[in-house]
Amino acid sequence: MEKIIDERYFDLIIDNTLVKKYDTGDNITPLNDTHAIMHVLSENTEPCELGNYRYHRFPAIYTLMSQTSLEASGIISVQNNPYLALYGNGILVGVVDTGIDYQHPAFLYRDGISRILSIWDQTIQTGPVPSGFKYGTEYSRDLINLAIKNSNPLSIVPSVDDNGHGTAIASIMAGSRNDAELFRGVAPESELVVVKLKEAKQNIRQVSFVPEDAECYQETDIMLAIRYLVEMSISLRRPIAICLALGTSQGSHNGYGTLSEYIDSLVLIPGIDISVAAGNEGNSRRHYYSLVETAPFTRFFEMRVSEQDRLFAMEIWAKIPARLAIEITSPTGESTNFIYPQIQSCLDFNFIFEISRIWVNNISFEEETGDQLILLRFENAQEGVWRIQITNIEEEGFTFNAWLPAGNLLSSETYFLEPSPDTTITAPGNVPNPLTVTAYDPASDSIVIESGRGYTVNNQVKPDIAAPGFELTCAYPNDRYGSLTGTGAAAAHAAGTMAMLLEWAVVKGNYTSITGNDINKLIIRGANRQQPVYTYPNNIWGYGKLDIYNVFRKLSL
Repeated sequence: MEKIIDERYFDLIIDNTLVKKYDTGDNITPLNDTHAIMHVLSENTEPCELGNYRYHRFPAIYTLMSQTSLEASGIISVQNNPYLALYGNGILVGVVDTGIDYQHPAFLYRDGISRILSIWDQTIQTGPVPSGFKYGTEYSRDLINLAIKNSNPLSIVPSVDDNGHGTAIASIMAGSRNDAELFRGVAPESELVVVKLKEAKQNIRQVSFVPEDAECYQETDIMLAIRYLVEMSISLRRPIAICLALGTSQGSHNGYGTLSEYIDSLVLIPGIDISVAAGNEGNSRRHYYSLVETAPFTRFFEMRVSEQDRLFAMEIWAKIPARLAIEITSPTGESTNFIYPQIQSCLDFNFIFEISRIWVNNISFEEETGDQLILLRFENAQEGVWRIQITNIEEEGFTFNAWLPAGNLLSSETYFLEPSPDTTITAPGNVPNPLTVTAYDPASDSIVIESGRGYTVNNQVKPDIAAPGFELTCAYPNDRYGSLTGTGAAAAHAAGTMAMLLEWAVVKGNYTSITGNDINKLIIRGANRQQPVYTYPNNIWGYGKLDIYNVFRKLSL
């Protein structure tokens, strides 16, 4: 069995400069030009493995960013213009998600031929592996077409989308028209390249204190999926618009991270653009912020823990030059001692009057960012209000942020008692160059309340743009149609718009060397900023509402 799918092995992210040192012939999987995966045997997974290996070596855990109107973005106006008529012709759209129902009419031409060029299903290990990869099965369009015509399609291409999220995202980007359902994707003449992600390994979940039954995905698989899409784009010599409708609240929220840096570099390459969901953490009460300016340079804050959440993690990130110590008090009044920062540590606390157990890593500087990270991991957490004291041992003013897990990794009944809705954009939405998309409701002209808010911790403007993301009509598996809400839906809508702009620039020869970053700047420049109550940019709407018609109007002046 390949180590990348073997549960006995951790998938650790390392710099490529270290590959030669650690390579034993079968323990390295390349990720990109700068990083690789090192597979490390760890048969007895313990929480303090995170003390033995650096925090940033472990892949982050990602969740889906939508919950199971075209004219609002100026799309119909552009497509009805005979001199533009942009439908994504000649463009690839890339889907990295829960898979796709390839039999759905939303992904077929009128003659019944599939618009899907390939599917890489990371969960199936019985078929041909994509060239240059070590796991999963690749299904070509020829095989997909053969399956569609067969009385038992799944006997030929057994890839399915049990969740439905990937099918919905793909259809919003590029679904074929269905007048009976009042449905059409943004770029219905584009063709699709799809990756169905395998779920995160149990050993990574155990280290990150993620429930074993939560649907989630690991950073390394997402990176390999994007690499697959980019290589398809290069081999076919066709531009690609990729949608990432996934996110995580792990990390510093300042744009650092292996996946974040990877996609940040990709959109600087001609013909590649990436739309990223801003996340749905705006009203989840899972972010706490504090600025302490006066003595005694201590801050108390509280967290309500539900009986539903017996296993979870919390991250506290301090801004330099602070050095923070932490004390944790349980709902029964029992406290840990003060835990001081160390270069790398892992302390285990058992409580006497309850079964709660906490592992604390107070890392004086996290290697990837240089910032202090306090990682708290709770097992059998006592229901009730937990009290946390943060003290700066430098005895001077300080700032810190705390984040609880995003998405379905935590119930809505565990939250901070004095939360901040700001700085809730999930990674990788906090990197500079990809387009970070928040969601609004065109009917009410209001932001979807769950949408993640900026700015980033280093005051970079994010989100970039707001796109329709409330009850968007979409395809569901088994020939059904429904709706999708969330920033993942909005990111898919924006990715379809990217495909239209790539068609105008590359296929129609108006700007053949255009990069994704160029396209994103055009989208930002053309955004609708006609709401007088706001100044732009702002941390809720970014630079305004997506308006592709306005992009071309400004280009024509």
